Amino acid sequence: MYFKKIESFISKLGYSVFYQNEREGIFLIESEQDGIKNLIIGVAPPILIMEQYIFTLKSDNAEVMKSLLKKNRDIIHGAFALDEEGRKVIFRYTLQIENLDINEFAGALNSLGLLLSEYYEQIIEFSKK
Repeated sequence: MYFKKIESFISKLGYSVFYQNEREGIFLIESEQDGIKNLIIGVAPPILIMEQYIFTLKSDNAEVMKSLLKKNRDIIHGAFALDEEGRKVIFRYTLQIENLDINEFAGALNSLGLLLSEYYEQIIEFSKK
């Protein structure tokens, strides 16, 4: 039920789906104009999880970590996080799925697109450290 709902949102918003697996509740989408590439959407009731890989840390750089945490304060929705190994920086956003509507879903995607467009120069610099 929720998988089809999210599938219709993705379609209506014009995102490209590169992979989907209803049994696992996973979509892999992108939008070139928004800078979103290989965004993983996980349908895991009662929540929807969005994760976008940003870059891999080359070292445990305190300056980079501190800057990412400061930026989290500016992000309206979602946040930077690290994967289980503490090497990959991802953008993670979770939503309650039961009453999710297309406007809220679109807002989450727009938040990520805006973050990437505003912060891309710093992200590139961080990926080199």
